[in-house]
Amino acid sequence: MSTVLSVDLGGTRMRAAVVDREGKVLLRAEEPTPHDSACPDAFMSLLGRVRDVGGGRGSFESVVVGVPGRVDYWERRLEFAPNLPEGWVDDLAESELARHFEAPVFLANDADLAAVGEAYFGAGRPFNDLVYVTLSTGIGAGAVYDGRVLRGTRSLAEVGHTVIAIEKLIAGEPATAEELGSGTALSRDAAAAGVADGGKDLVELVRAGHPDALAIWKNATRAAGIAIVNLAHILGPDAVVIGGGMGLNGDLVHEPVRDMLREYGPRNPARPIEVVAADLGDDAGLIGGAAWELALGLT
Repeated sequence: MSTVLSVDLGGTRMRAAVVDREGKVLLRAEEPTPHDSACPDAFMSLLGRVRDVGGGRGSFESVVVGVPGRVDYWERRLEFAPNLPEGWVDDLAESELARHFEAPVFLANDADLAAVGEAYFGAGRPFNDLVYVTLSTGIGAGAVYDGRVLRGTRSLAEVGHTVIAIEKLIAGEPATAEELGSGTALSRDAAAAGVADGGKDLVELVRAGHPDALAIWKNATRAAGIAIVNLAHILGPDAVVIGGGMGLNGDLVHEPVRDMLREYGPRNPARPIEVVAADLGDDAGLIGGAAWELALGLT
């Protein structure tokens, strides 16, 4: 059976899985991301266990590692990752990882990888061109057009870091889409207002109609919606697929985003840009590893 060792490295947890070419997860393992140890020790220990249980060094057609930051696809290394432990970035390069495997190793931006997963195996299958947006601890995005992941020398669609509030930027306050519209922003604003201790508690209050919670949620979803509107103008997709922990609250997220697209998005499109929920949940990146080489045009 043709399989891929697929990895999703996050600031909170790191996961590895054996995935077949149909996008089925056959084996997986997960551990918290340690912030007090060197990257190769902790990270390679997890990969090594899944590699060995999955058949050994030579059992995989490829190894695909998704990372939460800006990837230099030309140099084949991670360039910037604010949510990873300090010192890990320098160790996350294809050349370093390849020493542990007898298969091609690919480093990918995690949102790019999740976009591929949804495009080939999930909610993006009916669409030719799509943007995947993850609303979670941060905000990330990836795009797949005609089966190919959009990328340049570096990973593209880093919409979470785009400035959406110039006055706040000048004042030295949170001003980017991620700083204003992510799960982290929700938790920060809820705590500052004394409304809730975290995003999950806030969502429960929103569903209960708590006025302060509703105001905080509206501000965050509008910020995320502005980011998606900007992507729509720049990339003109057929659909926006929304995932991530915050994004899983589809009934509270999708309609505000649709409203933003109708009001501020591309004018008079022949077909409105659809907003759909991600099908693959947290597994989108892991499953995307099964089609990563296809999305690069290598097979």
